Amino acid sequence: MVKLVVISIAIALSLQAQPTDPDLERRIADLERAMQKADPAFQPNISSQLEQRILALEIKMAAIQSPPPTLPAPAAVTQTDPETRLPVSGYMDFHINKDRGTPFRPDFHRFVLLFGHSFSDRIKFWSEFELEHAFVEGGTETGEVALEQAYLDFLIRPWLNFRAGMLLSPVGIINERHEPPAFHGVERPFVETTIIPSTWRELGAGLTGDLGRGLRYRAYLTSSLNARGFDAEEGIAGGRTAGFDASMRNPAKVARLEYAGIRKLTLGTSFYSGHTGYELDDLNPRVTISEFDGRWNWRRFEARGLFAHTWLSRAGELNRTLQRTLGFNPNVAEQMRGAYWESAVRVLPRRIRADLALFARYEKYNTQHKMPAGFLPRAQFNRSSWVTGVTFKPNADVAIKFDYNFNRNASKVIKPVDGINLGIGWWF
Repeated sequence: MVKLVVISIAIALSLQAQPTDPDLERRIADLERAMQKADPAFQPNISSQLEQRILALEIKMAAIQSPPPTLPAPAAVTQTDPETRLPVSGYMDFHINKDRGTPFRPDFHRFVLLFGHSFSDRIKFWSEFELEHAFVEGGTETGEVALEQAYLDFLIRPWLNFRAGMLLSPVGIINERHEPPAFHGVERPFVETTIIPSTWRELGAGLTGDLGRGLRYRAYLTSSLNARGFDAEEGIAGGRTAGFDASMRNPAKVARLEYAGIRKLTLGTSFYSGHTGYELDDLNPRVTISEFDGRWNWRRFEARGLFAHTWLSRAGELNRTLQRTLGFNPNVAEQMRGAYWESAVRVLPRRIRADLALFARYEKYNTQHKMPAGFLPRAQFNRSSWVTGVTFKPNADVAIKFDYNFNRNASKVIKPVDGINLGIGWWF
């Protein structure tokens, strides 16, 4: 996703530098040291041409940063050709899933292409077009063609830029960094698909920027969730509209602040607040999400963690209203909570360009953490999971994954089943 943002800039910068440039070796050395700090598995490609090494390093560094750095366009572009067509990028993943007692289910889960265009050094367009489950058949839930994101960036200053279009909500770790090689495990974390409804996109506009000293931010006004889609099992996830037939009468507010000033440690916090009852008469519940997360790596060890809490106002009234209009009680909670911790260790020596990581993740999430008066929680929605497995990368942009899920809940009657997942994911 973020790789696309600076591909054109990186290409232009690399073309400007000739092999005889006295600064070229210094640039390469600085970039390679920075890349090894950010990704301990990275190994410099000393056999490549110097220009190719610079291009690869700048693109990979940009993929780690969010938002991407604001760099001036080279003079040759701004003077002779202010518009620049960017190369196509993308990511894909293929899964084989098996729950205990069921057969294996193969699925080409995602085929995503990213397109961009630079109108000038100050106005740039980025987009992400997704096909899920390999095909779409009208009237059934067998697939999806989705506009994952499509927005214009108006670059004003490094600390103040304007963005508008279809935006990924900047909440949590995965929603903005969901390319398969960017996380361990075949499937995305449960907490970040239930308590935080990733992948989550809305129409909107707002500001982005780098404040210096490791601080960067995004702050948007966006379209709202739809309370008619909330339920007990998936919480607010069913209320995503993807900007279609959504409401901007009372736009939602969402913001994220990240700090990456400490070596090898990134901390983030997100906040969301928006009314959700635009399709309901005389009822307009508010969803509020507060989230904290962190990512850290040291030598061959890496870790990440996240805590998220969701509040839903007037949940009891919402349940009664939906029961009258839909014919069943969704039993939506007024508070939902989840957290996870993941650790991984890279076991192959640095001299080997391939990478093998062993990881384990513990998740605890409850979509009925606190119920409104008159409604009882269902124990099967108080859940936990151990996800453990391996990630093998024959190349930094290709991941072959295996994991086993140990799933549990608080119910004595309805028990979840464990699962095995195999997957191959890549980006380019």
